[in-house]
Amino acid sequence: MTKQGTFYGIGVGPGDPELLTVKAIHAIGAADVIIAPKTEKKDGSVALSIARPYLKDDVEIVYQVFPMVSDFAKNPTAWDHNAHEIIDILNQGRNVAFLTLGDAMFYSTYIYLFERLSKEDVEIVTVPGVPAFAAIGSLIGKPIVEGNDVLSIVPATADEATIDKALSAADNIVLMKVYKNFTEIVDLLEKHDMVDQAVLVSRAGLDDERIISNLSAHKQEKLNYLSTILTRRGPKA
Repeated sequence: MTKQGTFYGIGVGPGDPELLTVKAIHAIGAADVIIAPKTEKKDGSVALSIARPYLKDDVEIVYQVFPMVSDFAKNPTAWDHNAHEIIDILNQGRNVAFLTLGDAMFYSTYIYLFERLSKEDVEIVTVPGVPAFAAIGSLIGKPIVEGNDVLSIVPATADEATIDKALSAADNIVLMKVYKNFTEIVDLLEKHDMVDQAVLVSRAGLDDERIISNLSAHKQEKLNYLSTILTRRGPKA
């Protein structure tokens, strides 16, 4: 009887291949098959491009399409199909590595696969990665949080009332996924005296990385999906 392979969920960080952990590189090296997630609208995989320097010459690459939907529970077909495809490969005795941007357990497509595969008789190894906001703090030379400050990590895809409440309660803010409603986000930051301290980084660690510090002057621009804002409340008068 063929021994089942191991499933690795690997966070590859935000963009710079040198930010992969040693454990991530070892897991990639142990994989017979690499799962590269992609969206329906785009060719290629950013996660795969980041990990490419560490791929074995004979590794098989399988692209899996994951639709970008706000509520995957309404249409889980793609996740179910992809999970079954992974199980079939594991049952052939081959190790499978799923690559995901940032950290594997932080706003990640991997989470939905993990939830499905963890209900099966599958050996799973999850490898953490550097989240984008951690890399951005080092990149721009700004502490993400210090002392007794309260940090909120907020998806900008949340409703405006939720974002407004988070901004009113926290000392420091990380805003993820600001590509859809950037104008509204800047307006809220202005309201809470957080816009002057804000820095936006798009595609951190990639060749076309972009840093914007004057958000109000750019708030009508269209942003890349991989855009994150770090900010803190302005000093009291």
